[in-house]
Amino acid sequence: MNKLLEKLNTQVTILGSIIAILWIVQIINAELLAGKLNYYGIHPQSSVGISGIFFAPFLHGSYAHLTANIVPLITLGWLIMLRGFGDFLFVSIVTIIVSGLGIWCFGSPDSIHIGASGLIFGYFGFLLLRSLFDFSILSVLFALTAGFLYSGLIWGILPSDPGVSWEAHLFGFLGGIFAAQLVGKRKRNS
Repeated sequence: MNKLLEKLNTQVTILGSIIAILWIVQIINAELLAGKLNYYGIHPQSSVGISGIFFAPFLHGSYAHLTANIVPLITLGWLIMLRGFGDFLFVSIVTIIVSGLGIWCFGSPDSIHIGASGLIFGYFGFLLLRSLFDFSILSVLFALTAGFLYSGLIWGILPSDPGVSWEAHLFGFLGGIFAAQLVGKRKRNS
């Protein structure tokens, strides 16, 4: 029981720290810098904008934008973390890179992409398709849970609202699938 509480405490600490960082960055950006940090998002097809791949998930256009990302980020991130912090970290890094590169290569050159939604879609893709590469009952249960809670996300990978980065959603989702394949292969080979 102590081990389970210790593990839960670690998960809450990690996710809580991520959420705290997101809010701190948003408050500083909105209240002290008038949104100037958003410049450090991803600028597609620009040498300046490629460094934004690692900054974009921490930047949000408004408090409403950040608030909309918090619950799915915590929920889906925690479902991944239940299998291990290593998986969570790996999926996060792969998704940020794949989503960011996809945006950078295929996004509109006159745009700046910010927000954690690419990461959320990556978590969603990972959870939905991990069971194809892992073949465990736990993976199937997590896929069903993610699908039940967030099945509406799938429509976000299609272009709809001009102010929403469907590219982040699409390439985040694909990054999550790629991470699921890599994790499944690694587990089968170990």
